[in-house]
Amino acid sequence: MPKMKTKKAAAKRFKITGTGKLMRKRAYRQHDAWAKSKKQRRQAAKSVRLHKSDQKRSKKLFPGQL
Repeated sequence: MPKMKTKKAAAKRFKITGTGKLMRKRAYRQHDAWAKSKKQRRQAAKSVRLHKSDQKRSKKLFPGQL
């Protein structure tokens, strides 16, 4: 049986940590950055863990990796 493929849309949006949790980027980073405060831009640059309820659905997009 062939290997199961990862959904490429998910691979571009999420990163898998060493313990198997999913990390995502924050919103409000790309557009009109000049209008946002420096604190807001700095905090939006950090990645954050995906919520537990969303992780259940999103793990199905990474078969064989989690």
